Amino acid sequence: MVESARPLREARTAMSDARDDLQLDVRPLVQKLGKPPADWQRRDLVDLCLTSGIRVVSFRYPSFDGKLRELRLPVTDRASLDRLLAAGERVDGSSLFPGLFEVGASDLYVVPVYRHAFLDPWGADELHVVCRFAGRDGAPSPLTPDTVLAHTVGRLRQATGLELLALAELEHYLILDRGDDRFTGRAQRNYHQSEPFLHGRAIADEILRLAAALTGRVKYVHAEVGYIDRVASGDPELDGRRAEQFELELDLMPVEDLAAWLPVLRWMMRVAAHRHGASLTFVPKLDEGMAGSGMHLHLALTRDGRNIIHAADGGLSDEARRLVGGLLGHAAPLAAFGNTVASSYLRLVPGQEAPTRLSWGESHRGAMIRVPLSFATAERLDLPMNPGEAGRYPPNVARPTIEYRTPDGSAFPHLLLAAVTACIEDGLRSDEALAIARRTEIAAGAPEPPLGGLESLPTCAVAAARSLESHRTFFEERGFPARLLDLVARNLRNEADEDLTDRLRRLPAAERLAESRRLMHKDL
Repeated sequence: MVESARPLREARTAMSDARDDLQLDVRPLVQKLGKPPADWQRRDLVDLCLTSGIRVVSFRYPSFDGKLRELRLPVTDRASLDRLLAAGERVDGSSLFPGLFEVGASDLYVVPVYRHAFLDPWGADELHVVCRFAGRDGAPSPLTPDTVLAHTVGRLRQATGLELLALAELEHYLILDRGDDRFTGRAQRNYHQSEPFLHGRAIADEILRLAAALTGRVKYVHAEVGYIDRVASGDPELDGRRAEQFELELDLMPVEDLAAWLPVLRWMMRVAAHRHGASLTFVPKLDEGMAGSGMHLHLALTRDGRNIIHAADGGLSDEARRLVGGLLGHAAPLAAFGNTVASSYLRLVPGQEAPTRLSWGESHRGAMIRVPLSFATAERLDLPMNPGEAGRYPPNVARPTIEYRTPDGSAFPHLLLAAVTACIEDGLRSDEALAIARRTEIAAGAPEPPLGGLESLPTCAVAAARSLESHRTFFEERGFPARLLDLVARNLRNEADEDLTDRLRRLPAAERLAESRRLMHKDL
């Protein structure tokens, strides 16, 4: 009798825990709907709008410049709202993706993805829903980046049975009015700074809270290394203002979810700064000698929901090494998707904790790929500091990832993650990836990646375009449309930064600084 009752008790406990998780979830929409996003249905959103005073539904989707666009729709009655949430609306693809669609054949549908709905962070009567793009026949548009990502994720799942999870580190600078000279910071000494020496903390705190309320998948926010007391620039938005660097780090989620949320988060962060009278930028480099801003990706593979980055002996698994080799083997063309502007390559310089060589290693911040601390320790971390602790250690403390450090904020998230997924799939299916991983590993504790024997990353956007064009067959075979690859390469070539470093070096110091800053600040 006792034994037969145990499964019932365990089931009730699990149900109770699930209810508690929903009630404690920081996402307002989860609390209102009483179910996780994966279970949201169209009727849930319709009922919410009609019973909770929602007056506007905003369709949200990124354009090719990475900015979040919107189509605002009034809530009038159940039938029209049901129709809008079911079939979406029409948009002009040639305006959203210049050069990708012919003007005469550019009509697209934007169709809501229900699990990516969220309440407006600042307006109580607005519901926002992230959308995907569909073509004339109703199927996902074959040319748009969201479809390319969905295709590569499907290929990976079908070929390997694995799921790819990812998180992003959103490094950025807050641009603030100086006010006065109290508690002035120091250049390159801002890491984990706190008030009163941190002037943008109120904005960073709002960003942290809003990001958690939007996604439910946020680890932390903190001040980063960079600090510029008075920015020198030809742009009045920057000139004479204080710049403080911050990082918002997300938590692991499926790559398609990460791609959907990144444009939303970048929009939210800019709006939050604007509402405080500040600016916010993700440009890869803001000034010479100052820390650049990257968008590092942490990656994990799962099988049946279990993280398989570590092997049974605690070292890296065979799959993790193949992941590393897959990324390194295609590192040069990957830069075409992750480093898309001239200032990207002014960030990738030695001595700035930015990768410059095709290499990887444990905890090495000069390598392209890093294996960070994973919390998988031999001893409990809490007991030496808290010897009186009587509670059990959580079973899921370890969370190993592989960190890909090259990308920056110029990347279009869907395309970058699609390219990363394609390269990882190739690595998982190729023994050559293991050989590449062995050949490019940096010994633990090495001060810098070795200069000999390792290929360099592209040194400019034009070189990245050449690399992409020489590897285009690889990407076309994995679902990247030729027209989309042509557009990516053309935009890179338009940066016209061939031999930029040499050209800058030949200029007098004042002219070099002015030209460098012009290039860095053109993509604010």
